[in-house]
Amino acid sequence: MIDLIYPYDLAPLVPAPTADSLPSEHVSEEYFPVVEPTGQVVGRAARKYCHSGAKPLHPVVHIHIIDRYSRIYLQKRSSKKDIQPGKWDTAVGGHVSYGESIPEALYREAYEELGLIEFNPIHMMTYEFESEIEREMVNVFAVVGSYELHPDLEEVDEGRWWKVEDIDASIGKGIFTPNFESEYEMIRRALLALL
Repeated sequence: MIDLIYPYDLAPLVPAPTADSLPSEHVSEEYFPVVEPTGQVVGRAARKYCHSGAKPLHPVVHIHIIDRYSRIYLQKRSSKKDIQPGKWDTAVGGHVSYGESIPEALYREAYEELGLIEFNPIHMMTYEFESEIEREMVNVFAVVGSYELHPDLEEVDEGRWWKVEDIDASIGKGIFTPNFESEYEMIRRALLALL
């Protein structure tokens, strides 16, 4: 896992404010750390800017939950989401807020999205993912166990356990997010080896 290394003082805004965009306009926005591949935080950027096609590298966390029956819990992204609405995705996925560490974001997102509190995350890998509109440093974790999960229906449309065979049979059919499909292929063997 890559640790985020924050500067002593508040990191500069990315992009830098101009006379046309005064800092007061940014007060209520959600900010993400802008990072180097090493985890060095070099700036902070609004969510909107990170998803605008400018592609500053920003960290996210993903959790794959697998039970002892080789079932993987997935969430169906809300149809209100701006990215990949209505597609199935990792059990938990979210951005690291400016000032947070990777573990803090991991536990916050797990609680917000599924009500999941007590779990032992296993770091699987960290990689860069780039789409047409954003570039993310993805920190992938696995959790093994049978949990009673309560998806936040403001965040997701639904959640359910999938058999590995059903996921395998649905790859490439537009059911899952492209990010989930590529990540699943990278970690499938290691995920099943945890059982």
